[in-house]
Amino acid sequence: MASQPIVTERRTEKLDVRVSPSAKAKLQAAASATRRSMSDFVMESALSRAEETLAERRVFGLNAEKWAEFQAALDAPARPLPRLQALLDEPGFFDAGSAK
Repeated sequence: MASQPIVTERRTEKLDVRVSPSAKAKLQAAASATRRSMSDFVMESALSRAEETLAERRVFGLNAEKWAEFQAALDAPARPLPRLQALLDEPGFFDAGSAK
């Protein structure tokens, strides 16, 4: 897997992380093995994992049958929610203050 370049935008924010001595040694060894500074290695690794995590929450695959079910659910009319409607019909906090 080809390594991706570090983000080129200016680094102005600081992130502190407490680690155990063994975790630090492992990170240092991995950074050294990839010929990167510890800071660059940790940042690249963390950003890569963050992208994977966010992608897992944005993209999902469905087969044709499940896709049709999903579209039908989106196209279906909203079911009535009387308790929610009652809540929305109540005067709000700021509405009550303006009557005084």
